[in-house]
Amino acid sequence: MKISGILFDKDGTLLDYDKSWAPVNRRCALYAADGDVELGDHLLRTCGMDPETGETVADSLFAAAAPSEIAAGMIAAGSKHEVVELTRHLDRFFLEGASTSVPVANLQALFLKLKERGLKLGIASSDNEASIRSMAEYQRILPLLDYIAGYDSGHGVKPNPGMIEGFSRECGMPASEIAMVGDNTHDLHMARNAQAGLAIGVLTGTGTPASLSPFADHVLGSIEELGALLDSISAPEPV
Repeated sequence: MKISGILFDKDGTLLDYDKSWAPVNRRCALYAADGDVELGDHLLRTCGMDPETGETVADSLFAAAAPSEIAAGMIAAGSKHEVVELTRHLDRFFLEGASTSVPVANLQALFLKLKERGLKLGIASSDNEASIRSMAEYQRILPLLDYIAGYDSGHGVKPNPGMIEGFSRECGMPASEIAMVGDNTHDLHMARNAQAGLAIGVLTGTGTPASLSPFADHVLGSIEELGALLDSISAPEPV
């Protein structure tokens, strides 16, 4: 198998989800609830986060959806805001949270090693593109990226194939040579829908072995195991 490019999900894959976004999710819910703590906790639960532990459920709105979808879910659960206005504020909160996000590894060192292999690298997230770029700049990986796609970049949303198809077009490689890496089934379904070469799950986010294994070619503890996986894939078959 030839892999020419790796497309990463952001939250839960490059960033520790709970440490990075639990405070931001609380801020989003409290704003949507107009300061009503009880309603805010209800909105957190609706979107997949336990207000007591700060843990977020795999494939929930917070874990996998775009801000516009999160806003719509909060409104359906009792927020009095309009979806366009609430989405605008959620986008702002997520953008501001990018500067305090917590990586799962030394991303710059890891990405440099992957670039040394001649790989094209990209990020595809349900977050907005500005927030992705802010995070990438803060983590010093922006110059190492060949492609960035958020929900507002014009490629559609997960699990539709558009973000992978955009990576394929921009970097001049077939989808069959792309490995998609993510912590949620949305990422893996996107890989299948785009006929990507590999669908790789990681356990640093909200996904679990039980939720990811049915849809993944490989499930890794973290992105730090990618090098060993790529070595095993490119190794010659035994005679």
